[in-house]
Amino acid sequence: MIKLIVGNKGTGKTKVMVDMINENLPQVKGNIVCIEKGMQLTHNIPTSVRLIDVDEFKIKGCKRFYGFFAGVCASNYDIEQIYVDGILKVLEHDMEDFGELLAKIEPLTADKLVVFTVSADVEELPEEVKKYM
Repeated sequence: MIKLIVGNKGTGKTKVMVDMINENLPQVKGNIVCIEKGMQLTHNIPTSVRLIDVDEFKIKGCKRFYGFFAGVCASNYDIEQIYVDGILKVLEHDMEDFGELLAKIEPLTADKLVVFTVSADVEELPEEVKKYM
């Protein structure tokens, strides 16, 4: 299942995501992964959550992120939840690519909760993205 946390810059999307991680952690039997750009959440995320910085792997654009995401999923079958902070930064603010990415990863998320923070106004989102809200 894919969920989006959408709002303009500075509206608290990352805090909502961090709160979700902290609330869900005691109930999750498998693993939680948090993917971000720039390693800014190190002090906000519990150490039991696997924190991955896409900058470390030079991930930019839809195709590279999809391959990276699929690799993360394939590397550990115990992953129950994946949180991605600032996806539009990784996709270089390409809304069309974001819609394509969501459609590609949807089959990989049937047994997982995947949450993306999206820095944008809801009205800016294409219809293929809005359906995940």
